[in-house]
Amino acid sequence: MQISIQIIYWLLVVLMILGIIGSMVPAIPGASLILIAIIIWGFVKGSFAAISVPVIVAGVVLVMSIGIDFLAGYFGAKKAGASKWGQIGAMVGLMLGFFGLLPALPFGGPLLGMLFGPLLGAIVGEFLYQRSLSKAIKAGIGITVGSLVGNLIQGILAIAVVGVFIYTTLPQVFN
Repeated sequence: MQISIQIIYWLLVVLMILGIIGSMVPAIPGASLILIAIIIWGFVKGSFAAISVPVIVAGVVLVMSIGIDFLAGYFGAKKAGASKWGQIGAMVGLMLGFFGLLPALPFGGPLLGMLFGPLLGAIVGEFLYQRSLSKAIKAGIGITVGSLVGNLIQGILAIAVVGVFIYTTLPQVFN
Protein backbone atom coordinates (compact mmCIF):
# COMPACT_ATOMS: atom_id res chain seq x y z
CA MET A 1 0.00 0.00 0.00
CA GLN A 2 2.82 2.40 0.87
CA ILE A 3 4.44 2.00 -2.56
CA SER A 4 1.21 2.82 -4.36
CA ILE A 5 0.76 5.97 -2.24
CA GLN A 6 4.28 7.03 -3.20
CA ILE A 7 3.59 6.42 -6.88
CA ILE A 8 0.37 8.45 -6.68
CA TYR A 9 2.22 11.23 -4.86
CA TRP A 10 4.94 11.48 -7.50
CA LEU A 11 2.41 11.31 -10.33
CA LEU A 12 0.60 14.23 -8.72
CA VAL A 13 3.90 16.11 -8.45
CA VAL A 14 4.42 15.49 -12.19
CA LEU A 15 0.91 16.83 -12.79
CA MET A 16 1.86 19.91 -10.76
CA ILE A 17 4.99 20.38 -12.87
CA LEU A 18 2.72 20.38 -15.91
CA GLY A 19 0.69 23.02 -14.04
CA ILE A 20 3.85 25.11 -13.62
CA ILE A 21 4.44 24.91 -17.36
CA GLY A 22 0.79 25.72 -17.96
CA SER A 23 0.99 28.79 -15.77
CA MET A 24 3.63 30.22 -18.10
CA VAL A 25 2.10 29.12 -21.41
CA PRO A 26 -1.14 30.85 -22.40
CA ALA A 27 -4.29 28.76 -22.87
CA ILE A 28 -2.97 25.80 -20.86
CA PRO A 29 -4.25 25.25 -17.31
CA GLY A 30 -1.73 26.24 -14.67
CA ALA A 31 -2.64 27.10 -11.10
CA SER A 32 -5.97 25.30 -11.42
CA LEU A 33 -4.19 22.09 -12.41
CA ILE A 34 -1.94 22.39 -9.36
CA LEU A 35 -4.96 22.97 -7.10
CA ILE A 36 -6.72 19.92 -8.55
CA ALA A 37 -3.63 17.77 -7.87
CA ILE A 38 -3.53 18.99 -4.26
CA ILE A 39 -7.21 18.17 -3.77
CA ILE A 40 -6.67 14.69 -5.26
CA TRP A 41 -3.89 14.16 -2.69
CA GLY A 42 -6.38 15.08 0.02
CA PHE A 43 -8.74 12.37 -1.23
CA VAL A 44 -5.91 9.84 -1.46
CA LYS A 45 -4.83 10.54 2.12
CA GLY A 46 -8.42 10.68 3.32
CA SER A 47 -7.68 13.86 5.25
CA PHE A 48 -7.99 17.41 4.07
CA ALA A 49 -6.44 18.71 7.29
CA ALA A 50 -3.08 17.52 5.99
CA ILE A 51 -3.37 19.69 2.87
CA SER A 52 -5.03 22.77 4.34
CA VAL A 53 -1.97 25.01 3.93
CA PRO A 54 -1.25 23.97 0.32
CA VAL A 55 -4.94 24.33 -0.62
CA ILE A 56 -5.11 27.83 0.85
CA VAL A 57 -1.85 28.86 -0.84
CA ALA A 58 -2.96 27.34 -4.17
CA GLY A 59 -6.37 29.04 -3.94
CA VAL A 60 -4.79 32.42 -3.26
CA VAL A 61 -2.32 31.92 -6.12
CA LEU A 62 -5.14 30.89 -8.46
CA VAL A 63 -7.01 34.11 -7.71
CA MET A 64 -3.77 36.11 -8.00
CA SER A 65 -2.96 34.43 -11.33
CA ILE A 66 -6.28 35.51 -12.79
CA GLY A 67 -5.63 39.07 -11.63
CA ILE A 68 -2.01 39.04 -12.82
CA ASP A 69 -3.07 37.72 -16.23
CA PHE A 70 -5.52 40.58 -16.65
CA LEU A 71 -3.36 43.31 -15.13
CA ALA A 72 -0.13 42.41 -16.92
CA GLY A 73 -1.75 42.58 -20.33
CA TYR A 74 -3.65 45.71 -19.37
CA PHE A 75 -0.60 47.58 -18.04
CA GLY A 76 1.52 46.44 -20.98
CA ALA A 77 -1.14 47.73 -23.36
CA LYS A 78 -1.64 50.96 -21.42
CA LYS A 79 2.10 51.65 -21.21
CA ALA A 80 2.39 51.20 -24.97
CA GLY A 81 -0.70 53.30 -25.72
CA ALA A 82 -2.80 50.41 -27.04
CA SER A 83 -6.54 50.59 -27.42
CA LYS A 84 -9.19 47.92 -26.94
CA TRP A 85 -8.68 47.07 -30.62
CA GLY A 86 -5.11 46.03 -29.90
CA GLN A 87 -6.19 43.95 -26.90
CA ILE A 88 -8.92 42.22 -28.91
CA GLY A 89 -6.46 41.64 -31.74
CA ALA A 90 -4.01 40.06 -29.29
CA MET A 91 -6.72 37.70 -28.04
CA VAL A 92 -7.72 36.72 -31.58
CA GLY A 93 -4.04 36.25 -32.47
CA LEU A 94 -3.55 34.02 -29.44
CA MET A 95 -6.42 31.78 -30.51
CA LEU A 96 -5.27 31.64 -34.13
CA GLY A 97 -1.73 30.92 -33.03
CA PHE A 98 -2.79 28.26 -30.56
CA PHE A 99 -4.71 26.36 -33.22
CA GLY A 100 -1.91 26.77 -35.78
CA LEU A 101 -3.97 28.96 -38.09
CA LEU A 102 -1.38 31.66 -38.71
CA PRO A 103 -0.24 31.38 -42.33
CA ALA A 104 3.10 33.02 -41.50
CA LEU A 105 3.96 30.21 -39.05
CA PRO A 106 3.88 26.87 -40.87
CA PHE A 107 6.35 25.51 -38.30
CA GLY A 108 6.70 25.53 -34.54
CA GLY A 109 3.14 24.55 -33.76
CA PRO A 110 1.06 26.08 -31.01
CA LEU A 111 3.94 27.27 -28.83
CA LEU A 112 5.36 29.63 -31.44
CA GLY A 113 1.83 30.53 -32.50
CA MET A 114 0.95 31.50 -28.93
CA LEU A 115 4.05 33.67 -28.77
CA PHE A 116 3.72 35.43 -32.12
CA GLY A 117 -0.07 35.29 -32.48
CA PRO A 118 -0.85 37.92 -29.82
CA LEU A 119 1.89 40.19 -31.16
CA LEU A 120 0.63 39.99 -34.74
CA GLY A 121 -3.01 40.20 -33.64
CA ALA A 122 -2.35 43.28 -31.51
CA ILE A 123 -0.49 44.96 -34.35
CA VAL A 124 -3.30 44.25 -36.82
CA GLY A 125 -6.03 45.31 -34.35
CA GLU A 126 -4.22 48.49 -33.40
CA PHE A 127 -3.42 49.32 -37.03
CA LEU A 128 -7.11 48.99 -37.93
CA TYR A 129 -7.92 51.44 -35.14
CA GLN A 130 -5.12 54.00 -35.38
CA ARG A 131 -3.94 53.60 -39.00
CA SER A 132 -0.36 54.08 -37.86
CA LEU A 133 2.05 51.20 -38.27
CA SER A 134 4.58 52.55 -35.75
CA LYS A 135 1.90 52.98 -33.06
CA ALA A 136 0.50 49.56 -33.88
CA ILE A 137 3.91 47.90 -33.53
CA LYS A 138 4.56 49.71 -30.25
CA ALA A 139 1.17 48.61 -28.92
CA GLY A 140 1.72 45.02 -30.07
CA ILE A 141 5.08 44.85 -28.36
CA GLY A 142 3.65 46.42 -25.18
CA ILE A 143 0.81 43.91 -24.97
CA THR A 144 3.15 41.00 -25.67
CA VAL A 145 5.79 42.09 -23.14
CA GLY A 146 3.10 42.69 -20.50
CA SER A 147 1.68 39.22 -21.09
CA LEU A 148 5.12 37.59 -20.97
CA VAL A 149 5.95 39.33 -17.68
CA GLY A 150 2.59 38.23 -16.28
CA ASN A 151 3.26 34.64 -17.37
CA LEU A 152 6.68 34.72 -15.73
CA ILE A 153 5.18 35.96 -12.46
CA GLN A 154 2.52 33.24 -12.63
CA GLY A 155 5.22 30.64 -13.18
CA ILE A 156 7.15 31.82 -10.12
CA LEU A 157 3.97 31.69 -8.03
CA ALA A 158 3.19 28.19 -9.32
CA ILE A 159 6.68 26.99 -8.37
CA ALA A 160 6.13 28.42 -4.89
CA VAL A 161 2.82 26.54 -4.52
CA VAL A 162 4.39 23.25 -5.57
CA GLY A 163 7.25 23.92 -3.15
CA VAL A 164 4.78 24.51 -0.31
CA PHE A 165 2.93 21.32 -1.23
CA ILE A 166 6.08 19.20 -1.28
CA TYR A 167 7.41 20.76 1.93
CA THR A 168 4.17 20.15 3.83
CA THR A 169 3.25 16.73 2.42
CA LEU A 170 6.50 14.88 1.77
CA PRO A 171 6.69 13.63 5.38
CA GLN A 172 3.22 12.08 4.88
CA VAL A 173 4.53 9.97 2.01
CA PHE A 174 7.42 8.39 3.86
CA ASN A 175 5.78 7.85 7.28
